[in-house]
Order: sequence, then structure tokens, then C-alpha cells
Amino acid sequence: MHAPDGFIDVPVSAAAGVLAAGAIAVSLRGARRELDDTARPGAGAGAERTAPLAGLVAAFIFAVQMLNFPVAAGTSGHLLGGALAAILVGPYTGVLCVSVVLLLQSVLFADGGLTALGVNITTMALTTIVVAYALFRGLVKVLPRSRRSVTAASFVAALVSVPASAVVFTLLYAVGGTTDVSIGKVATAMVGVHVLIGLGEAAITALTVGAVIAVRPDLVHGARGLRQKLKLRVNGELVDAPETAEPVPAPARSPRRVWIAGLVTSLVLAGFVSFYASANPDGLEKVAADHGIDKQAEEHAVADSPLADYGVKDVDDARLSGGLAGVIGVGVTVVAGTGVFWAVRRRRTADEQAEATSPAGTSV
Repeated sequence: MHAPDGFIDVPVSAAAGVLAAGAIAVSLRGARRELDDTARPGAGAGAERTAPLAGLVAAFIFAVQMLNFPVAAGTSGHLLGGALAAILVGPYTGVLCVSVVLLLQSVLFADGGLTALGVNITTMALTTIVVAYALFRGLVKVLPRSRRSVTAASFVAALVSVPASAVVFTLLYAVGGTTDVSIGKVATAMVGVHVLIGLGEAAITALTVGAVIAVRPDLVHGARGLRQKLKLRVNGELVDAPETAEPVPAPARSPRRVWIAGLVTSLVLAGFVSFYASANPDGLEKVAADHGIDKQAEEHAVADSPLADYGVKDVDDARLSGGLAGVIGVGVTVVAGTGVFWAVRRRRTADEQAEATSPAGTSV
């Protein structure tokens, strides 16, 4: 789904860039609240580590995006990650997570054009997160407040977010496409293949959200407010205990262990499993080739990067080259992402301290 340079003309790419920049600016402010763990109801011990966890989410999305899975004859798909990021760490932080991934992929790996970065952030980060999180919140409001409901809502939200992203790309292409093709045919092909990709996205998202909820539900933004019902044995049968005034936390596991497990998983996926990913073009590449969208595609500005095309330059062994590139990518993403989120959170802390010490904020 990474659009290269040349698919969309300069004016529309610039407009998408302005929209993406505005979304990131708004997300920076919103992420300060989401990363302020002291304001999270039911946040457990270790919740102060949400900045590293948000960085880990970005690294995990980077790793899983390397795992193209077959969806149809000659076509593959990969995780977009917007729904997953929004549900795990919040919609504003999620926009930053996916944007960090897209930026690093473009600059280091020549994946997604530099002038098309705004287009890619708009379609893969902003659209997926707005659609997925709005649908997710609507579903959890009407479903029973349980872990299964959160997982089911995650599945549906992720599924819908992928064709929504395809629709937005098609609209951008209808306005600023650089080739004369039938938009109706492009729209049909884009939505059709991305519904199939959405099934893979939904499965990955639901499995990941369910796995995190099982060990640390307090670390899942979309699971805030869940109550763990206590069971009492009465006459040999288990019955629900009367509800308490305060939520009963699930058995806590160290967030450090969760972080280490997530990092190791990301490294294994990017460094080893990615070698077995489908080599078929993804949905956008396939549609572009079939309908002539790629006639004006331009060579990436950093096509000669040492990590271009997810391989390490001058390393001849394909397995080793791709594995090293994946490990480097995960490492750079987790460091860059964590740095961004620490800076965002520290800025909020500094603002609050400034308010507290200002004359207007002095209590009497």
C-alpha cells in the first residue's frame, strides 16, 4: 500500500502532505494525554512505561509489515497497522506510531516515495486509525464489556479500515492521478483486493490485541474500564460475585517482560520469518501494474540506500541480507519511536510544571 513517487501529482501530494502534517501536529498534543499514565483509570504498576511500549508498537508494526501474505493469485498483502496501534496505545499515539514507521521505511528502505509520504500517512495512518477507532469505540459501547468483546471489535475495526484506506487512495488518484485510467475499474480492483487483505489485517490485529489483553489488559488503551468478574463457589457451582465499587485488576505481569517479549517477537519476525514472506506484489502494486497506474512512477530518491528494498548492501546471501535489514529496521524503529514518545510525554510534564509554578496556577 506504500505509494511511490509519481503516482499522484505534485499539487495533490503537497495537499496530502499538509493534511498529514496537521494530523501529526494534532496527534502530538493528543498523545501527551494518552501517554500520561497517571490520568489513566485502572493503570497498574509499571504503567509509567507506556512511552517505551508505544515505541515497541511501532517496531512491531514495522516487523509485521515485512510479512507479506498471499491473498489472491499473484497478489499479496501486509499489515497496515493503524487499527492495531490505535487500540493498543490510543488513536493519537497510533498516528505517530504508524507515521514513524512510514518515515523510516521511506528514508532508510526506499519503500514509499519521499514526495508521496504525505499520501501514505494520509491513507495508511490517518484514514485507518480514524475509521478503525471510531468503529471500535462504537462496537465496545454496545457489546458486553469483556475481553472477548474488545478482541471481536478489534477484528471488525481492522477489517473495515483496510478497504477504507484503499478508497481514500482511489479518491486521491481520481483528483491527482498522473495517468489517464478508468477510475471506476481502479476503485473496484483496489477495494476488492483490499477487502481480502483486510481479513489478514483483522486476524493479526485481533490475535495481537487478544494476546496483550490476556497478560496485561491495563496496557491496552482500548480495554480501559474492563472489569474482571470475580467468581464464588456456592454449593459446588461458580457464580458471579457482587460487583465491587473499584475495578479488580488482572494478575499483573511486569511490563518489562511484556516489552522484552514484544521486542524479541519483532526481531524474530523481521529477522527470520520475513524470509518466508510472499514475494508477490501487494494490492496497490498489482492494481497499478494491471491498470497502468505505474506508468509515471519515479525511481526512489534513496534507491541506492544501503538498506534499500529491505536488504543490506554488499551482503550476497539473500537470507542474511534480509534478516539483517529487518533486525536493523526493528532496532532503529524502537529507538526512534521511544525517543519521540518520551519527548512528547516530557513536554506534557514540563507544561504541567510550568502551569503549577505560574502565578495563575498558584493555589492559596
